[in-house]
Amino acid sequence: MREGTKVTTEGYDEETGAITTPIYQTTSYIYPIGEKYRYSREVNPTVLKLAEKISELEEAEMGVAFSSGMGAISSTLLTLAKPGSKILIHRDMFGRTYRFFTDFMRNLGVEVDVANPGEILEMVKVKKYDIVYVETISNPLLRVIDIPALSKICKENGSLLITDATFSTPINQKPLVQGADIVLHSASKFIAGHNDVIAGLGAGSKELMTKVDLMRRTLGTSLDPHAAYLVIRGIKTLKIRMDVINSNAQKIAEYLQEHNKIKSVYYPGLKSHPDYETARRILKGYGGVVTFEIKGSMNDALNLITRFKVILPAQTLGGVNSTISHPATMTHRTLTPEERKIIGISDSMLRLSVGIEDVNDLIEDLDKALTSLN
Repeated sequence: MREGTKVTTEGYDEETGAITTPIYQTTSYIYPIGEKYRYSREVNPTVLKLAEKISELEEAEMGVAFSSGMGAISSTLLTLAKPGSKILIHRDMFGRTYRFFTDFMRNLGVEVDVANPGEILEMVKVKKYDIVYVETISNPLLRVIDIPALSKICKENGSLLITDATFSTPINQKPLVQGADIVLHSASKFIAGHNDVIAGLGAGSKELMTKVDLMRRTLGTSLDPHAAYLVIRGIKTLKIRMDVINSNAQKIAEYLQEHNKIKSVYYPGLKSHPDYETARRILKGYGGVVTFEIKGSMNDALNLITRFKVILPAQTLGGVNSTISHPATMTHRTLTPEERKIIGISDSMLRLSVGIEDVNDLIEDLDKALTSLN
């Protein structure tokens, strides 16, 4: 089954014949009929359908749904890491994820090494880790990790490779097929795609994900059935949305690269990107996030994001409508100025999430706002 058919095919409810998954808004189930589900924090039919869907899309043995992307990350790592475990991460990643590892996990006695994205492959060659955790496309500098090469070394070393593929989505990349052990998503972003739901997803082998699911039940990072329904609905248009988003983002990145008010543009589809060749080899599309630096100060950047008419200034991404954020004061505000400097997050950096609007309207919106800068 091809990808476009796979995302839209949902089946039907065998009991009622409903052609969309019902929302089972219940806390519990009558014994013995509902013994499979018992209590909705543990298993809910709507949520289970979503878990099965991400498993299908990622070509995994088992999927699990969570109350948020961070719920997926925390539940997975608290399942697989223990005091004394050695974990490797990279610096350029979502700020709250970075803090989870460098603060919370270290406080639990976990040894956490931090590398630049370009150093990951060399690091795993010289030191054995229990877990290697990477974003397939990093946030916000959009470094592309060579998952096939990394997974090969991890398997040789007996390391678990866990990937956050929020930016790439199952349409542009399938990390499990490329050798990763677990793939995680903030489903609030491109997968749900409408900026109206918070959810997380994970997929991998049945052995690993069964353990993670038990932790999810214990921690209570369980997804609400109505939120699960919204994610299932969003998945149906994932392929057509990503096709438009990939195309729009490429054109916008090329436009920004030539603008005289722009200092730097970060996008894997540009030949100037350090991982362009890797991206061409392992990605089917370069994604919907374009990061750029303007020629100016933090105040100029913050002022710029208020001047758009189509693009919305908001701390989110992956929706049908384009949004723009300022990493230093939004997504990566928990990092110190020194940490942001090491990563390469400048005060004049902006992260644009490209939607499905007409690309000419988006470019016109960017051009008018940038032209208004002194």
